[in-house]
Amino acid sequence: MSALDHLHAYEKWGDDCVNHLIGDFAFAIWDDRQQRYFCARDHFGVKPFYYTYIDDEFAFSSSLNELRLNPRVSNTLNEIAVGDYLLFGVNQDLSTTIFKDIHRLPPGHTLTVANGSITTKRYWTLEPRTEVRFRDEWSYVERFSELLSRAVSDHVNTDRVAISMSGGLDSTALAAIASHQHKDVHAFTVVYDSLIPDDERHYATLAANHLDIPITHVSADQYDLFAGEMDQPEPFQLSLLSGQFHDLLRRCAEFSPVALTGYDGDAFMNVPQPSRFSGVKQRIKRLIPQTGAATEGGPYSWLDESFVKRTHLQERWNKPTVNPSSPLNPIWTALFEGYDPSSTKLNLDVRHPFMDVRLVEFLTSIPVRPWRMNKHILRLAVQDKLPVDVLNRRKTPLAGDPALQLVRRGSVRCLEGFEVSPQLRAFVNLNRRRLLTDEETSDGLWANLRIFALNYWLTHSQPEVRRTSQAQVTTVAATKT
Repeated sequence: MSALDHLHAYEKWGDDCVNHLIGDFAFAIWDDRQQRYFCARDHFGVKPFYYTYIDDEFAFSSSLNELRLNPRVSNTLNEIAVGDYLLFGVNQDLSTTIFKDIHRLPPGHTLTVANGSITTKRYWTLEPRTEVRFRDEWSYVERFSELLSRAVSDHVNTDRVAISMSGGLDSTALAAIASHQHKDVHAFTVVYDSLIPDDERHYATLAANHLDIPITHVSADQYDLFAGEMDQPEPFQLSLLSGQFHDLLRRCAEFSPVALTGYDGDAFMNVPQPSRFSGVKQRIKRLIPQTGAATEGGPYSWLDESFVKRTHLQERWNKPTVNPSSPLNPIWTALFEGYDPSSTKLNLDVRHPFMDVRLVEFLTSIPVRPWRMNKHILRLAVQDKLPVDVLNRRKTPLAGDPALQLVRRGSVRCLEGFEVSPQLRAFVNLNRRRLLTDEETSDGLWANLRIFALNYWLTHSQPEVRRTSQAQVTTVAATKT
């Protein structure tokens, strides 16, 4: 939807307009009659919305770094967010950012600025609904196919579309549907040929040949840790592998201004047990360690003791703040914001048709068995569009850890090889640092690599000195009465 569509919706329904909107959006509307700003962010937070409120002045932008250019905005870090990153790999509070002065509007929320105050309100959440039952089994598949086809069509407003396509079922299904809709589709696939065992080249090529679409393979073996041109607005542990990520997106942008991903079909269609939100729960469980100690040996022995005490990290480690029943996983926000052009610096709008509110609400209202077990409903919907080997392929994680192999190859050993940011010393006791050895486990390695990634981000996170575009940042003085 365009900005004009948002304005027309607000004129017709007022604050309730968000309950009539679909798709990816983040907008702010000045209401002259009520003398206020009304802002909103889409259901899953695909589009970023950052804001500041300093000395009665409200500023907002889709780019965190643009807000940092305001001289009133300090570089003071939000220590709770830093601690969340070091413990869990991502900030757990969707209303805050890594900077104390900069906030984010959480997904599925509205924000109003009036009379010198800011109010946020949740307008949508994925609540359990009355279960939908159809008279026959094929009706489930027909309705799902209709919604998925519409989601793809609505997310592709160009004749050409790039697809970040693995050899799995989700992204290949989207490629098949887009191709069936007579779009000029080009697949782009990250593959490993030598660093770790990997079958993605085989399965992705099999699907592309079946669909008669071109495919470009991006060999990830060549990229060291921290390679690439990503401008991640906040530290995020997957930025360690940003070289392959950015190269994939760059090649997509050379073909089309729009790219699709298969994210996140697993959350809603690969439910391992009969629970409405278990798919999301399992993803959060993998993100958050369940037990351990933040300072006693292990991966967190580097943390500064005073920082641990100031931010109560031990308690946060033992009792994570994420509500495991919430469908809004904080890792989604970090991933989506990393795809945004403000981070990639590419003329590329990355879209995720499975994160379509109509489709998700349908999936979470139908019986788990058999439809959402092992993506049963998706397999039936595309059974005549994909090769049998791809259709029958089970969810397959990488057969190895690329970061672990890169460490063993000598890409990273210890912080001595880095320019250490002075800010890092507020969080990490460098006297406790140790070498990363060939005997590292994947879990221990990634926990330690967060410290490397944080240092790298602190060293490279200064915004460019450039004039701020009025289209990118809007600042208003809040009216007081």
